Amino acid sequence: MLRAFAVEIVIYAALVTAYFFAVLHFLGGWLVQLETRHIRVYAAVALLLIIGQAVALEAVTTGLLRLLRGGRSE
Repeated sequence: MLRAFAVEIVIYAALVTAYFFAVLHFLGGWLVQLETRHIRVYAAVALLLIIGQAVALEAVTTGLLRLLRGGRSE
């Protein structure tokens, strides 16, 4: 059980890091402009990005762990 948790943490950390750099690369300039011009819209977009990250990465992590376990659940 501890091994499965450690594997999940490593996978999730790698995905979060990749997500961070993807957002920074693709949306960084736009987010800076949005933050300086429309702070309320920026706040809403930032919250949506956080929620989207949580939902998407949890789904991806769950799918990867099911694939690695061979379809069985713990």
